[in-house]
Amino acid sequence: MDAFALAKFVGGLLMLIAGAELLVRGASRLAAAVGIPPLVIGLTVVAYGTSSPELAISLQAISLGHADVALGNVVGSNIFNVLFIAGLVAVVNLQVVSRQLVRLDVPIMIIVSVLLLVLALDGEINRLDGTILFAGALSYTVWTIVQGRKANDQATKTGVREVGAEGGRSAGLLSIQLGLILVGLALLVLGSRWLIDGALTFARVFGLSELVIGLTIVAAGTSLPEVATSIVASIRRETDIALGNIIGSNIFNILAVLGLTGIFAPAGIDVAAAALNFDIPVMIAVAIACLPIFFTGYVIARWEGALFFICYLAYTTYLLLNATKHAALPLFSGVMMYFVIPLTILTLLVLVVRAARSAQSVPNKAAE
Repeated sequence: MDAFALAKFVGGLLMLIAGAELLVRGASRLAAAVGIPPLVIGLTVVAYGTSSPELAISLQAISLGHADVALGNVVGSNIFNVLFIAGLVAVVNLQVVSRQLVRLDVPIMIIVSVLLLVLALDGEINRLDGTILFAGALSYTVWTIVQGRKANDQATKTGVREVGAEGGRSAGLLSIQLGLILVGLALLVLGSRWLIDGALTFARVFGLSELVIGLTIVAAGTSLPEVATSIVASIRRETDIALGNIIGSNIFNILAVLGLTGIFAPAGIDVAAAALNFDIPVMIAVAIACLPIFFTGYVIARWEGALFFICYLAYTTYLLLNATKHAALPLFSGVMMYFVIPLTILTLLVLVVRAARSAQSVPNKAAE
């Protein structure tokens, strides 16, 4: 192993984390100062800030001619965000899910995931595809902020205070937050370059494809800001930010990160057959799996979080076994196909049926 490459990878990762932390801190305080509610901050400012490493990595990857890293980074990050991070924060602390998240934002995440598959069916994400995705990002962001401001104004009229807006608008404090944002962006740009160089070295040393490296090491590394943000928010019981960060990051990754990457990629982003036939469908399945778990009582129980976490370990194990053509791959695939996946689907169906029966019983009791 090249010690210098390892040092660049670790150094780049640390700069990405530090840069995202500064960016999120500055941006979230600016948003709070102008009266944006916590869920909207989680869905937009915090989510976009913690996804900035993915954007930096993807733009650097296409500039260096490594489109598989860019695509794998986004798809892998979305799978990691839901299965690993949401699973982990639910295990740490029972998560109460906002009704808006279930009724609006999770369906949007599912829709944009399917949209990515449709746009990628021709084997690439070209500039037109990127423009469509990025236009969706702008529309979603504007709509979310407008709706959030309306909700906050309504809460203020009824005497309910969502966020503190006083005292944060002085020129000096705003300048400090802007300074944090600029320093964070600078660290993200440099850190992304270092991390990509180190990741490509790993790919060569271990004989893994750039797609697999993007789906695993790079995806997990660039999602560390989401891990830290969501866990801290969960411990503080700020579940709107913890879960809004995850869902918002996934929406941003597809619409903005891949959108901008597709726009700036000289020849578009080639979509590997493996990503089209397996990884993107897995990402869609993971997004759909959020609905039954999220709306059953509008909480994510610890056992449901553990289920997500185990699914991520199984997905990563399959990727590595398949990439290295390990002898255990047929046995592992058989167990997953004929036992784990059917059992997981059955569990989700049971949750849906129970939720439907509970919803029916409430009106009946009210009528009595």
